Amino acid sequence: MRWACLLLPQLALDVVLRQRAQPQRALALVDGPRARRRLYAVNAAARALGLKPGLSLIAAQAIADGFDTVDHDPDATERARQLLAAWAYRYSSQVSTEFAHAVVLEVGRSRALFGPWPQLRQRLSAELHELGFRHRIVAAPNPHAARVLSNLGEHDAVDDAQLETALARLPIERSGFDADTVQALQRMGLHRLGAVFALPRAPLGRRFGAAALAHLDALRGVDAPPLRYFQPADRFEARIELGHEVESSQALLFPLRRLTADLAAYLAGRDGGVARFVLVLEHEPGLHGRTHRQSEVVVGLLAPERDPAMLFELARGRLQQAQLPAPAIGLRLLAEELPPFVPARRDLFDPRPQQAVPWDQLRERLRARLGDEAVAGLAVQAEHRPERAWRALPGDAPATRADIIAEPMPPRPGWLLSEPVPLREAGLRILAGPERIESGWWDEDDVRRDYYLVETARGQRGWAYRDAGGDGEFLLHGWFA
Repeated sequence: MRWACLLLPQLALDVVLRQRAQPQRALALVDGPRARRRLYAVNAAARALGLKPGLSLIAAQAIADGFDTVDHDPDATERARQLLAAWAYRYSSQVSTEFAHAVVLEVGRSRALFGPWPQLRQRLSAELHELGFRHRIVAAPNPHAARVLSNLGEHDAVDDAQLETALARLPIERSGFDADTVQALQRMGLHRLGAVFALPRAPLGRRFGAAALAHLDALRGVDAPPLRYFQPADRFEARIELGHEVESSQALLFPLRRLTADLAAYLAGRDGGVARFVLVLEHEPGLHGRTHRQSEVVVGLLAPERDPAMLFELARGRLQQAQLPAPAIGLRLLAEELPPFVPARRDLFDPRPQQAVPWDQLRERLRARLGDEAVAGLAVQAEHRPERAWRALPGDAPATRADIIAEPMPPRPGWLLSEPVPLREAGLRILAGPERIESGWWDEDDVRRDYYLVETARGQRGWAYRDAGGDGEFLLHGWFA
């Protein structure tokens, strides 16, 4: 399971519903020429009235009344998908929007940072739900397989051993082939992808062409074409049309909360927060004007911020201080001074030595990925047992004099493993030691170990120990930078 697909089956409808204070009201998206308007999508309340996609607007109005209509905006739908792609960089260094109605991201390496797939999937799902997007999430060995398997949603995750069987069960019409190929295969009596896999390759290629063979190979992860990775813009802009004239700042709080939440999501793949953004209030044109009038409220922060609640509170304070020169019909948020986008390389954390990246930047990167509560300062405390010699400081508070031990200590590794592991390295060299640590007899958790500074054949320096006085295998307890 190296790739995850976030399928967004109701994205066009979600774009509208998440901007409405009462999303439970019956709503239909409409498109088509003015003389032949049709329903593009409907929400659950509209379905309960007997409405369904494809129905003409005239017929829908004859069947039921009391439902709202909004023009379908494909551009707004695509902007929402790009917002989610920018947000997905919080969890991956490889994100693509090549597949229709979906975002795919590489999660094989992400699991080392965010935990096993069920835990990562739950986190992705919770944040998508909070942002207001319905979704279906499937993980698979390659992005092409993840995308087609998400069409059915029978699996949360498929590994290499299960891939062929899971793909074989897919209906032909849900397996990613174009409409002409699907129709031709069904006329041949083939209704599942497994039946296509069983066909001889050469005749299949002559009948359907190289593109069909390439698609089958991509699903199996054989010679898959490279993906184009999504590159977020270096500015954020989002707009909500209010639908009626708003004369008080209090009535703008709901759209303001949604816009600041979207800004926070857009910042997820960047090093740090935003220090300045602008709220643009749109007004009806004047008596002789042809364009909308605008007024601006500049939100400047003392320090960069990306927490959605804090962004909302700061923006609300500025907005309430401003006087609306005229009723507002739209609200726009514009942020142009954004922090750097992280995965300019294809890794969340640059493989260069850490000292090449400023610590403040690395700290903000960890906070953006793991959350503020997961990043804390460390202080040394008077305890000889290495696993107890550190304690967390709240937030990133600096150590005080009380946190610093006056007596000099021997070198300690910057990365202490949570559990020691056997170190079975050929060509291991002992550089220093032993340093004996005997402690803990008073709380019945005593240790008696001889620690050594060792170097592997690849030049890595570790901190390893044996039982005191023993000559058994080394247990690795930490790595030096």
